[in-house]
Amino acid sequence: MAIPQHFIQELLARADVVEVVGRHVQLKKTGANFSGLCPFHGEKTPSFTVSPSKQFYHCFGCGRHGNAIGFLMEHTGAGFVEAVHDLAQQYGLAVPEDERDPADRARAAQERAKRLTLTEVLARAAEAYREQLKRAPHAIDYLKRRGLSGEIARAYGLGWAPEGGHGLASVFPDYTDPLLQEAGLVIVAEDNPNRRYDRFRERIMFPIRDVKGEVIGFGGRVLGDQKPKYLNSPETPVFHKGRELYGLHEARHALREHGHALVVEGYMDVVALAQLGFGNAVATLGTACTPEHVHKLFRFTSDIVFSFDGDAAGRGAARKALEAALPLASDTRSVRFLFLPPEHDPDSFIRAEGPQAFGAALRQATPLSRFLLEAAAADCDLDSAEGRARFASQAQPLWKALPPGALARQLLGEIAQQVQIGVHELEALWSLRPARRPGAAGQAPHRPTSPAAPPAWARPPQSQPRAARPRAAPASRAERALQIVLTASDTWLALGAGDQQLLCDLPAPHGPLFVWLDRQAQEHGAQPWSALREALRGHEWEQVAVQAIENLHDDIASDPDELAAILRRERPQLLKKRMDAALAAGDLALYQALLAQLAAAKTAPTADPTGP
Repeated sequence: MAIPQHFIQELLARADVVEVVGRHVQLKKTGANFSGLCPFHGEKTPSFTVSPSKQFYHCFGCGRHGNAIGFLMEHTGAGFVEAVHDLAQQYGLAVPEDERDPADRARAAQERAKRLTLTEVLARAAEAYREQLKRAPHAIDYLKRRGLSGEIARAYGLGWAPEGGHGLASVFPDYTDPLLQEAGLVIVAEDNPNRRYDRFRERIMFPIRDVKGEVIGFGGRVLGDQKPKYLNSPETPVFHKGRELYGLHEARHALREHGHALVVEGYMDVVALAQLGFGNAVATLGTACTPEHVHKLFRFTSDIVFSFDGDAAGRGAARKALEAALPLASDTRSVRFLFLPPEHDPDSFIRAEGPQAFGAALRQATPLSRFLLEAAAADCDLDSAEGRARFASQAQPLWKALPPGALARQLLGEIAQQVQIGVHELEALWSLRPARRPGAAGQAPHRPTSPAAPPAWARPPQSQPRAARPRAAPASRAERALQIVLTASDTWLALGAGDQQLLCDLPAPHGPLFVWLDRQAQEHGAQPWSALREALRGHEWEQVAVQAIENLHDDIASDPDELAAILRRERPQLLKKRMDAALAAGDLALYQALLAQLAAAKTAPTADPTGP
């Protein structure tokens, strides 16, 4: 029974080793890491360390170490497959069992090829819509009246679907190609398969991109009051509304700058907010917020603010967002809710009150804990026993959706206080009292078995004490840069394209590793070292990357400013090397471009001369 390696990587990227270990070990923040008493051997002084940056645990007393899967295996006695299933269940993932025959695998390969073809079709349509916007003065006038500049329109790829039912017939040589229907661009009449027409007509077009930047669908908005105001692409092999967020690709760098994601309700809200300095806004695609939306955002930030109207519909949408966020609201993450006055959306509020007032409103947004209590208290008279009992009943499913931790424990106390009973009474009422532990009262502990042995990397190490070995200093600035981006891969996403290219052009082994990391970041976003470690297996320079992390002191933080300082010092030399190579190859155009970048680097050494 083989579990695909890509799933192990995804699981380790989603799981937080601090959260997993913290369910079994009392951890305390100590500098950049967490420490506690080792669960694998008796000790009075903590020597057990959990590293959030590396997503690994290590005991300096007994030598046990590993990732979240390895911890569950060692601590619970589970086999590899059972530990993977247990961890996947905790994070709401279904474990794929790759037992497909060659024919099934061939069909999967065909599906991947079709996905690539569909994104190419959609990209071609997006380009056609952009060209149509240039020839649509009434659409341009509408966008200008909404306060949008040409720069923002280009950044988000806005376009125009002209009137008439066959605008795309001039874009694609074969308007009857089934791919156009499968991509959601063309509708075929049910009563006449030979009659087909464009799905989008006379609408401002908003291309929907995935994290990698590929066009996977569209949203279209009418200029007037026609219905429906917004029209979205249908579900297709590449587009799933419950998983994607409009504007996330464009917001990646702004999420880091602002420190939080702002989730709003519409496409126009996103681009208008970007125009006004809030480029960290994203929107759901005409559907309620889902756990997949929340998890995807937590890949880029640990703080999410949902912005809704203050009316009943806005409260209803907020309640659904609350339910989606609860299972992922760990102690290290923040979820808040901003309720604007009914007469305002974020765009109109900023224009009426100003960006500073909107920023102040964001800082005062309602935290998840308070909104949970408010949602549970809806239609409850807390001055009566019946109302408090109803409050407890409505709070129970919300509270139980929270992951274990300090937040859940505090909220349990607040709910008990509102109900006017003790915490232990509430625990008994909700059947929360822990079951007897295996091994208690003379029982032998149960050791679950697994039908398959784990791979060597996941097997628990021998429990032999070993002394902490000295850590080596980085051999070069290139190795230090590699340490930073491997332990905090969001720093790579925050780099400008020019600096990324300079690092990718470094000689082996560092250059190929930066190229590999760039591909990982484009495909999966920011990932912890534990997930990157799994993806590295079999790479030509795998051991170089592993050794670089082994050489890293646990108390050294991966500081983006340090990476910027390294690039500031190295950029001129790296540019000169590329210039020499361009000159040797006779590429004078590239040489002149690099020469301009070198001049810019000397006059503005703190910035990436090629921009983000």
